[in-house]
Amino acid sequence: MQNNSTRRWRRTLALGAAATLVGGLASACGSDDGSSSSLGKNDTLTITTFGDFGYADVIKKWNDDPDRPFKIKETRVAEWDTWKQTLTSDLQAGHGLTDVVAIEGDAMPQFLSEGASDQFVDLTDSSLDKRWVEYKYKAGQTADGKQIGYPTDAGPEAFCYRADLFKKAGLPSDRDDVAKIFATWDSYFAAGRDFVKAMPKTAWYDASGSIAQAMLNQVEFPFQTADNKIDVENDGLKNVYKTVTDNAKTLSTRAVQWSDDWTANFTNDGFATLPCPGWMFANVKSSAPKVKGWDIVDAFPGGGGNWGGSFLAVPKTSKHQKEAKQVASWLTDTEQQIGAFEKAGAYPANLAAEEQLTTTGKPDPYFNDAPTAQILANRAKAVPPGVPYKGDKYSDILGLLQTAIQRVDEGKSADSSWKTFTQAVARLS
Repeated sequence: MQNNSTRRWRRTLALGAAATLVGGLASACGSDDGSSSSLGKNDTLTITTFGDFGYADVIKKWNDDPDRPFKIKETRVAEWDTWKQTLTSDLQAGHGLTDVVAIEGDAMPQFLSEGASDQFVDLTDSSLDKRWVEYKYKAGQTADGKQIGYPTDAGPEAFCYRADLFKKAGLPSDRDDVAKIFATWDSYFAAGRDFVKAMPKTAWYDASGSIAQAMLNQVEFPFQTADNKIDVENDGLKNVYKTVTDNAKTLSTRAVQWSDDWTANFTNDGFATLPCPGWMFANVKSSAPKVKGWDIVDAFPGGGGNWGGSFLAVPKTSKHQKEAKQVASWLTDTEQQIGAFEKAGAYPANLAAEEQLTTTGKPDPYFNDAPTAQILANRAKAVPPGVPYKGDKYSDILGLLQTAIQRVDEGKSADSSWKTFTQAVARLS
């Protein structure tokens, strides 16, 4: 899951410090003996999520059922960066966490590392092996097969576009015809140049950072090799950086994604396209509730990519580990994941939920009656498994790259900003 203020790429020094803490978590307290104090009907099992996982209605349904053995209380933190710092520091302290915690997908490799993974309950359950998309399920496992997290959602990417602005610019606007524009990155950027010639006051895309993220999701080893050696001098990463920074002045709003300026551009015809995993749909609607003309194309340049997708985990500090595992399993089961999609657009990693949504999903009137569930199902099929490789430094290096791109947006030379980026990455080693 990723959401409105959930994904601010402006990583802070405090976040870096939080990442450092992960490596020292082995000394924290916690029990994994499977024991837990019993919860009664008047007791509460606690869970912390970030952004909007779409759980409000399904948790209410649980709590309203008189046959449920206990209640569930969800605490929602506005953004992942804030929650990551709390999660990491509380793991280090050995107390303070809820019974179930959400972990953002890009950061999961840090929590799977030796020492950090010891602070979580092993959720392995062979009866659930076929519940989720395999690459998402495996992404919550340690190298020795310990299941740290149950997948919640995935992030297969389509593109949202302003059909009304396409028409004004003389571009095709019908979904099927628009798909040709999004066939490759070359065709996408070429159409963007035509668009801004016709519409000089409107940018082609929402933010340099979002396009960088979309392109990175197709690079097999963007930051680290398969053995976790840091390598940011590879051709794939350099191509993404060069492409995005070369087009910043002409095609991008140069706004920082999730900033007030970025949000304002939704309502002032500030841009025409943006990468759209399912969780982005809610952001578009909330940012531009009265804007007409948004549509979604069943295409993604270069094939497919996955952006987002989180996990539910149980810290060993929980006094109710058995019940916590039960709730994590229940929330990621078919019915609840369909409910989460309908509530917040979180496209399920649950296979049965995906299949059901493909046949029963309703067209979305906000997006010109686009068949959103079917589009995302098609986009999910195009995602190359295991790409990009996310090593233990993935989240941290990604933050540094986004900051480097932001510097170029603000006027720094691309070469100078790249040099600053590589120096910062070297300090992570």
